[in-house]
Amino acid sequence: MAAVLVCFLLLLEFAARGPGPAGAAKMKVVEEPNTFGLNNPFLPQTSRLQPKRDPSPVSGPGYLLRLSGKCFSLVESTYKYEFCPFHNVTQHEQTFRWNAYSGILGIWHEWEIANSSFVGMWMRDGDSCGSRSRQTKVELTCGKSDRLAQVSEPSTCVYSLTFETPLVCHPHALLVYPVLPEALQQRWDQLEQDLVEELITAQGHAKRLRALFEEAGYLRAPEDSDSAWQEGVSWGQVFETLESCSQAHKELSKEVKRLQTLLTQHGIPHAKAAGTSSSKHLGQAAPTHRPPAQLHGEPGLHGNTP
Repeated sequence: MAAVLVCFLLLLEFAARGPGPAGAAKMKVVEEPNTFGLNNPFLPQTSRLQPKRDPSPVSGPGYLLRLSGKCFSLVESTYKYEFCPFHNVTQHEQTFRWNAYSGILGIWHEWEIANSSFVGMWMRDGDSCGSRSRQTKVELTCGKSDRLAQVSEPSTCVYSLTFETPLVCHPHALLVYPVLPEALQQRWDQLEQDLVEELITAQGHAKRLRALFEEAGYLRAPEDSDSAWQEGVSWGQVFETLESCSQAHKELSKEVKRLQTLLTQHGIPHAKAAGTSSSKHLGQAAPTHRPPAQLHGEPGLHGNTP
C-alpha cells in the first residue's frame, strides 16, 4: 500500500506543476493488491495464516458439494470475513495498519445434526484464543443466491455465520436419512425398531446413532473433536440395554445395603435410602407413552448434538 500512496502523491505533484513537455512519457499507476497482513514479508512468520491441520473430508448432501472450492465474503465494520465451504473461515482487518490482523476462525471439521437434519457446519481448530482455539458454526438457510449473510460472535472466540443458498430451500434438503448409503439406512431402521421394542434404551439408541453418523463421515469421533469431549466433560455411565441397566441397579442396591449395615454396626446414624415401587421392578415396567418410530421419512435423533 505504501507504493500506492507514493504514486498518488507524485501524481498530485505533477498536476500542480502543470503539463510536462511534449513527448514526455505518461506514468502508469498499478494498484498493488492489499493482502491486509496476509503473507506480508515485513511480518514475522508466526503472524501469517498457518492452519493447524488439514480440513476434514467433504461430506453431507451431494448437491452441497458444488460449493466446495468456492469462497464467499462479507465486510462487517473494519473486518472482512471469508467462508470457504468444506475448507475454512478467515477474518481480515480492513485497515492500512502495517500489522493489520488476519486470522483463521475455524477449519472444516464436522456437521451438527439435530432432529434428523443437518443444522450447521462446524469449523474448529482455528487460531489460538487463550487456552482454546477459535471455532465457528455456519448455519445454512434458504436464499435466492449463494451469499454470506451475517456474522456474529455470540461468545468469546466462538463465531456464528449465516450462509444463504437456494440449495437448501426444499423442505427435505437437509434431512440425513435420504443421503445415507442403503446399508446405513437399514441399520438406522433396525435401531428404531429396537427402541420401540425396548431392546435398547434411549441412551443406547443415541449412542449407536451417533456411531452410525461417524461411520458415514458426517461426525468426527469424540477423541478427534475440539469440543466438550476434549474439555473433560463427563457424560456419566450409559447403558445400552435395559438388562445391563437392571443389573447395575441390583449391584448398586446391594452395595447401599452393605454400607448401611456397616453404619448400623458402628452406631452411626444415617438416613434410610429413599426408594420407589417402580425401582423394585426395573426392567419390567414398560412406559405407557412413547412417540411412534419414524422408520423411513426422518428417524428421530433424540438429543444428539455433537
